[in-house]
Amino acid sequence: MANFKFYNTLTRTIQDFVPREEGKVSMYTCGPTVYHYAHIGNIRTYIMQDVLVKALMYSGYDVKRVMNITDVGHLSSDADTGEDKMLAGAKREHKSVMEIAKYYTDAFFADFDAVGNKRPDIVEPATNCISEFIHMVEVLLEKGYAYVAGGNVYFDTSKLDDYYVFSSDIEKEQLQVGVRDDVEEDTNKKNKTDFVLWFTKSKFEEQALKWDSPWGVGYPGWHIECSCISMKHLGEYIDIHCGGVDNIFPHHTNEIAQSESYLGHEWCKYWFHSNHLNDKSGKMSKSKGAILTVSVLKEKGYDPLVYRFFCLQSHYRKPLEFSFEALDNVTGAFNKLIKKIAELKDEGSVDNAVVKEFEDKFRDAISNDLNTSMAITLLYDILKADTNDSTKLAVVKNFDTVLSLDLIGHAAAVGEVKEVDPELEAYVLDAIEKRAAAKKAKDFATADAIRDELLKKGVEIKDTREGVKWQLI
Repeated sequence: MANFKFYNTLTRTIQDFVPREEGKVSMYTCGPTVYHYAHIGNIRTYIMQDVLVKALMYSGYDVKRVMNITDVGHLSSDADTGEDKMLAGAKREHKSVMEIAKYYTDAFFADFDAVGNKRPDIVEPATNCISEFIHMVEVLLEKGYAYVAGGNVYFDTSKLDDYYVFSSDIEKEQLQVGVRDDVEEDTNKKNKTDFVLWFTKSKFEEQALKWDSPWGVGYPGWHIECSCISMKHLGEYIDIHCGGVDNIFPHHTNEIAQSESYLGHEWCKYWFHSNHLNDKSGKMSKSKGAILTVSVLKEKGYDPLVYRFFCLQSHYRKPLEFSFEALDNVTGAFNKLIKKIAELKDEGSVDNAVVKEFEDKFRDAISNDLNTSMAITLLYDILKADTNDSTKLAVVKNFDTVLSLDLIGHAAAVGEVKEVDPELEAYVLDAIEKRAAAKKAKDFATADAIRDELLKKGVEIKDTREGVKWQLI
């Protein structure tokens, strides 16, 4: 089994990964709250988790991955205040909560699939697991880690030796200040950091989904669902828990608190978190208004796998800034890459020694804290290598089991183009004329925009002494 290491948020170090069972990995992923579309920042997180899964498989591990779908209990504030997001979505669109859940679950997976992700082995909606939630709450009450107040059941964080398990001493101080100053006060709580395990009708009379429980008719808190769903399908231990950095506190902190109090032992050893996708105004968020989704990118003419390519060129632990200009540049680079692959002829014998050399380098890159930018560099390296085309194609196919960019499929599509579509040719020639007029008028912004628009359509133009030349890329 290949040595594999990545940054463990729990220990704040890059660690060698050692699963509980040799050769097997149990992984849990926090899924979407299906009250609205998932924006491309959300999808970046799932792309990087997908690469983690495939990198582990490439390194010889058998991975079992479970993901939840939050269709109840996630309030507009992660601190148990505000309106249920599902109820808000239903009101916004004049539909039932279950209709909203179905529609946005389907929309999520359409975008999830479009960027080349492998679906988790098990996907479980929270509403399927109410009995498991109730059982965990009962056990936590019996063990003295929970209490009933105001009709709701709360987890008592004062019973823990260390609640802020992810944080350094400085971060703990900052988080405690945040808890005091920023969170709407719930007078039922004994401690500011306590969190809800079960709401009853005393909290929100309008809540659409409610179930009978020993504490009255109500619904589960958000944090408990991931703990219960992971235990239902993966047992008392999981190797890796994945999410975005915004899940670390309070969501993952609370998951650990309730899970380990319930179980009486360590629950998950490794925590994998991806950083934010930003635009020029800051972190992408659904609250900002219009939501930029993968489907919207596709409508604008972008290949969803080009967005994946864009994400792979940055490290998952670094914030990544998105702009259409950046995506246009990546589109041009992707098209050139595909053209180079399309030019390869599958002739001659594969040089297995060269294949192994590049496989080893690729494995070293992806198993070293998921160095996807180095993995992309190695893709270019094999295309420039002093070896035959059949060997190059074998390596490209091998790398793409992790990169999942459909490189061979895209190259085959380029090879199938026999002649230029007359309508496209007329469009390109007209665009070249308009660009020339813009440059003559010193309107370079328009000239650049025309060039970028052509590039998005797979057309590259070059200014030469003989005039403007263009080609499909």
